[in-house]
Amino acid sequence: MQTIDNPKYVFVCGLGRSGTSVLARNVARLENCTGFKNTGVLQDEGQFLQDVYPSDNVYGGAGAFGFDPRAHLTENSPLLTPENALKLRQSWERYWDQTKAIRVEKTPGNLLKTRFLQAVFPNSYFVVARRHPVPVSMANNQRWKVTFAPLHNLFDHWLHCYGLFEEDKSYLKHVYELTYEDYIENPSKCYDEIARFIGTRVPQVPKEDSFYHVTQWRDPVGLRVPESAMERVSGTHNEKYFKHWSQLLTRPLSVTTDTSPQHTNPNSPSTITR
Repeated sequence: MQTIDNPKYVFVCGLGRSGTSVLARNVARLENCTGFKNTGVLQDEGQFLQDVYPSDNVYGGAGAFGFDPRAHLTENSPLLTPENALKLRQSWERYWDQTKAIRVEKTPGNLLKTRFLQAVFPNSYFVVARRHPVPVSMANNQRWKVTFAPLHNLFDHWLHCYGLFEEDKSYLKHVYELTYEDYIENPSKCYDEIARFIGTRVPQVPKEDSFYHVTQWRDPVGLRVPESAMERVSGTHNEKYFKHWSQLLTRPLSVTTDTSPQHTNPNSPSTITR
């Protein structure tokens, strides 16, 4: 069996209930890509296939793990040792098809470990999904029964996690960002862009997976409310959160590539706006 000497590693990031599972499975179906499949762990997530760092569940699980400072790993983490780096690579390599040049892994907690993963896997690419915090919070509450966490705590968690990612992003060499809302509206466009970003192509638009949680929060009493109108129809309820969401969700998304001399931070990437 011929193996690949210098593979690329694609890490799909984004809080749970943001479409990352569907996205990762379909990215793994792109030409020359491989992902985890039939591993026997929840959603085939890499966090459960290694023991270098604790899983998100140890830090409180969905809707809470990001509040624990230990969940945020960078290139300065004491866990980043040559021994641990080798151990993590070996833990995951056994589940990837070694004849494929692009290896895909998805775990929600990747959102807070991008810099750490880049240090362990230098040839890494990050595909970051962002979904509106209202459906993310409600879906976590419904799916994982996070009833002990008030919705405003789940909103805070969303803001905190994506806020940390915004700080970490300037250290990353390759980042592609998309919104869940854009993804479900035009998946083939997203697949084409992701394929170009990671250096492959789409043999055919993946159609095996579909979406189940698109309108669950928009239509509670028969009235469809689009995400873009959420702030307007919600009055003053949780006003401070809506202000934060508006700023984050209207920020232009970008694809970052190799480092640029224009940046004052030597680790900062150049940015190409999509």
